[in-house]
Parts: sequence; structure tokens; C-alpha cells
Amino acid sequence: MSDEKAWEALLEEEENAIKEMCSNIIEFKPDLVVTEKGVSDLAQHYLTKAGISVLRRVRKTDNNRIARACGATIVHRTAEIQEKDIGTQCGLFTVEKIGDEYYSWLVDCEKPKACTIVLRGASKDVLNEIERNLGDAMNIVRTIMMDPRLVPGGGAIEMTLANKLIEASKTQEPMIAGAYKAAGESLEIIPRTLLENCGADIIRVHTQLRAKHAGGANVMWGIDGEKGTLADMSALGIWEPVAVKQQTIKTAIESASMLLRIDDIVSGTHKPDKKKAAAPAQAQGPEGDDPLG
Repeated sequence: MSDEKAWEALLEEEENAIKEMCSNIIEFKPDLVVTEKGVSDLAQHYLTKAGISVLRRVRKTDNNRIARACGATIVHRTAEIQEKDIGTQCGLFTVEKIGDEYYSWLVDCEKPKACTIVLRGASKDVLNEIERNLGDAMNIVRTIMMDPRLVPGGGAIEMTLANKLIEASKTQEPMIAGAYKAAGESLEIIPRTLLENCGADIIRVHTQLRAKHAGGANVMWGIDGEKGTLADMSALGIWEPVAVKQQTIKTAIESASMLLRIDDIVSGTHKPDKKKAAAPAQAQGPEGDDPLG
């Protein structure tokens, strides 16, 4: 554009548009404005003059969480702002420096439906490990919220199931009795592994645990992973979600089935070739004499 006056008119129109947008915001007297886009120097000037802080170029996911924490509604045009859109549930907005980075804090919210967890570690590897552990803990809480049923840990539930399966194998038909017994014995690997990890006398303690569970008694008894002795899991407070145990057993059975199919150890489709089976009988003469002899 070569016309200087037209260029000035365009700049003036832009300034008026920015001033109008800022006026729309200032009218509701907020303390903080959060936007996913940029903020021009002129807009910053108007908002700062009105005592309003601005956070710009915030990720959409973070913006949604801020809105949920503060009770605000995200508005796409300043002309559409209403009083009910303003988030008033945040108690304090502050900026603090951690290490070499500055962080914005929105705290003391009345009914926060979203939050941020700040993790700190001595090194990147430690921090990654802390993050992984936190993720596991959060998933465990979610699982319990979805299905609050719990079973005793420390190998107690595995020994109970193993005892039931081995007992049931005695009353089943011979064709499937072996499968019952094998499944029961495989479940005993869990308490045995716990004993190996804590350096206990594996055979002696495992035999004691099997005796404890005999006849379906003492279903709460398992392995104390710190001492390597038998203990009541309800007294120690060691519990595991039912959903996790169910999925573990399902995955183990599916993995075993897949390996058996891949290695062709078990195959229901294989049939012997009748022609090859009949060939040796046809090669013999009358009454089984060798035709070449």
C-alpha cells in the first residue's frame, strides 16, 4: 500500500479495534486474562493500565483446565462476554520462580475441578521415575473409583484360588482335571516369587502358607514382603483392586494360549494324512509277507 494516509487510517482502525476489545474486557473488571493467542503491546498497555494481568499463548488443554479450576467459561469474542463467564473461584494468582523458570500459580480455588502436580527431582532420570510412579498411583485410584472391590495382596488371593482349583480338579473328569490342577499350581508362583524377592526360606514358608489355606481357611493370609514371613494382609492393610487381578489372570491365560498356538504344540485343526497312514499296509503282501523277499 503506497498511500501513506490510507496506511495511517488502517493503523488507527486497528488501534480502535484493540481498544474496543480491551474496553469490553475491562468493563467486567477481571484480575487476569488468559488467551491461547498472542497479545499486542497496545492491548497489554490498556490491560496493565486497568490493573489486569495477561497470560498469552497458553495451550488449549491448559486453558481448559484453568477455566475448570476458576469456574470460568472460555469466550471466543470479547463482545460476547457476560458476567457469568468470569471465573471468580480462584483465591490467588501469583508468579513464582522455580530453578531457572517462572511459573504462574492459580491457587486457593473454591471448587477446583482440575489441578496441576509439580514434580521435582535431582536429575532427569529421577524425575522420569517419579512421573511414572505418580502415573501408576493415579491409575490405581481411578481403577478403585471405577470398581471399589478389593482383594488381599501378598499372594493371599492367588493361594486361595490355587487351593480352590486344585480341590476342584479332584472332582472333575480326567480330561480337564489336569488343566484345573495346572492352573492352580501356576497361581502359586506369585507367593513363591514374593518369597524369593525377600530372601526367605522358600520351600518351608510356602508349605506353611499352603497349609494355612488348606480347606479354604485363612483366606487373608499371605506373604509379608519385608520380613519374608506369613502375615494377615487385612492387619497389614495390603489390598489390591479386583479389576487389576482379573486383568492379570486374563492376560496370563491369553499369553499362554497364544504361545501354544504359535509353536503348534496344541492344534485342533491338524489331521493325519489317510493316504500316508495306509501306505505301509499296502506295501505288504498276503498275510504280511514282504513282497520283495
